[in-house]
Amino acid sequence: MAPTIAAADVAIAAQLACLLEASAPKPGNVSPGRHFADARYEEFLASAAAIGGPLAGAGARPLGETVRRAVEATARWTRSNTNLGIVLLLAPIARAASLSSRDDRTLRDAVRQVLGETTVADAREVYAAIRLAAPGGLGRVADQDVAGEPTRTLLEVMRLAADRDAIAREYADAFATTFLAGVPALDRARRDGLSWDDAVVETFLTLLGSTPDTHVARRAGPARAADVSSQARAALAAGGVRSDEGRIAIARMDRALRDARHLANPGTAADLTAAAIFVVLLNGGWRVPPIAPAAPGGPDAAPR
Repeated sequence: MAPTIAAADVAIAAQLACLLEASAPKPGNVSPGRHFADARYEEFLASAAAIGGPLAGAGARPLGETVRRAVEATARWTRSNTNLGIVLLLAPIARAASLSSRDDRTLRDAVRQVLGETTVADAREVYAAIRLAAPGGLGRVADQDVAGEPTRTLLEVMRLAADRDAIAREYADAFATTFLAGVPALDRARRDGLSWDDAVVETFLTLLGSTPDTHVARRAGPARAADVSSQARAALAAGGVRSDEGRIAIARMDRALRDARHLANPGTAADLTAAAIFVVLLNGGWRVPPIAPAAPGGPDAAPR
């Protein structure tokens, strides 16, 4: 039987995942010393702290209610949407963690069960959370639009949006990107001795390079999203955080992605990175391996 994961540990892992994700200098995103006009780094810290309580109770209440409570808790501490995507990703994993610890199922199998058991009521709660968070660039759709009331289960409405939203796609395919791409990338980076900052940046670039970011696509168009993914692949090909040349490419990419409206902010890749960190932490990844010496180029070579 898998080891029992206490509700308090689920909450701590979720908060720590958000803190690690926000603190790593991912190009085009908020990080220490690099703020957006409507969202400062400190607000991401507040968001990380705010969701601990709601996610601690994820195993004892319906999924949609947990999402709504987490978004409401965040709204009491922030000015704008800082973590809707992260909450949507972490809430099913948090609920699944309590299920997988009771038997021999893998965490992903438990996530699949959690998603399969969602209801119309869950969808209604999530719609309310989305309206409260008010993310930019959503647009309107003919069927099951978030401005109205859903008539299908949460899993079904996410399947309807899977072709245009990567977080909805995670619901549709049982978190394939998180478990099959993000977690292995982060595990590999940590086993290779990278610090958490570097491992998180490498995981982020890996996810961003694998498919265009749907947040960028919504706000700046598919061509811009494809270009951002190409930049991520180029940075990795240059060595990424593991070489001087790669760190220069990351810094160049960071500058290219910043504009007054943050249209090229790869927010979805950042959310998926947080989900991968959460899974790794739940699997005991905080304790190993020991931190290796800094990669070539030193910390000042990376964007901060």
